[in-house]
Amino acid sequence: MKKHKIALVAGARPNFMKIAPLMKELSKYDEFEPMIVHTGQHYDENMSALFFDQLNIPKPDVNLEVGSDSHARQTARIMERFEQFCLDEKPDLVIVVGDVNSTAACTLVASKLHIKTAHYEAGLRSRDKSMPEEINRMVTDAISDLYFTTSKDADENLINEGVSKDNIHMVGNLMIDTLANNLERTHDISINLERMDGSTVSFGKDIQKEQYGVMTFHRPSNVDKKDSLEKLVNIWDKVSQKLPLIFPAHPRTIKNAENYGLLDKMNDINNLILTEPIGYLEFINLLSNARLVLTDSGGIQEETTYMGVPCLTVRPNTERPITIWEGTNKLIEIEQIEAEVENILAGKGKAGKRPKFWDGKTASRIAKVLTNGFY
Repeated sequence: MKKHKIALVAGARPNFMKIAPLMKELSKYDEFEPMIVHTGQHYDENMSALFFDQLNIPKPDVNLEVGSDSHARQTARIMERFEQFCLDEKPDLVIVVGDVNSTAACTLVASKLHIKTAHYEAGLRSRDKSMPEEINRMVTDAISDLYFTTSKDADENLINEGVSKDNIHMVGNLMIDTLANNLERTHDISINLERMDGSTVSFGKDIQKEQYGVMTFHRPSNVDKKDSLEKLVNIWDKVSQKLPLIFPAHPRTIKNAENYGLLDKMNDINNLILTEPIGYLEFINLLSNARLVLTDSGGIQEETTYMGVPCLTVRPNTERPITIWEGTNKLIEIEQIEAEVENILAGKGKAGKRPKFWDGKTASRIAKVLTNGFY
């Protein structure tokens, strides 16, 4: 039996949450030879080592080590190095996930080399081309051969853009596979959060279940301009007086806060627990036990929906509307944060349900599609 070589491409940490269960599932099939290609788009040696260990992800077969740069230079470097990988390894199929620069760049390379491509998380649309992720999504879906979607609206978007229904498969959510497979493991984790000011906060002792909120903020629209970031810091101060906030901060946010003279103020807010990024299992533990989540992230909208935790997303739009229609997510503006937090604390938070196929079995559905003669 011929083994079909499948390249699983990842460029950022959230991508690995998506390919981890897929790598595990495809490895069960004699007909598949899956391999992980890490473009190195986002890389922190200490955090990545912890991340790979916690999710039991094999060491990448290839690391292109492209590093950070402008969008154009980074994309060009990914394309150049991934092309050489394809010429050397000759994969039968390239699977890309998500919407980072690596997603679009590797799809373009494979397509021009006449290598079949599949996009997991296809069809998501924010309708906001000011977001680089939206451009990546549109470019990737314009040239892919096979489309794996997470929700019905994604199917509809692709069909409206001219994609054949025969090439679209709604399979569910790989992020939820990873979450479902690891949620129980998080229950026994001891969490001691080291604040950036050097003090330590012990989860379960200093902070109790459902008596805190979790935050993540890194979108340029929120943190790249002094006015918006300063407005957020002032609101975090007020909200934290009602509910302690745990904030594993993105390096981009910290860098901007420092440049704008806001970092000291953030550190001085007693109930704002400002930390470095933390491990996946620790973060999921915090999410699952939080009273609420404040974010501008994409994936967290899905994770909170699965766990039934109220989520306030500070963005004008989302490419994951299913989390609003069916889940616990609500889109709000900066000026609405305080009032919406008050609603949740008063027991009026948004309730929701888990969308179809968000059941931890998405990887097996993808594998079955690939066994049905796609090659």
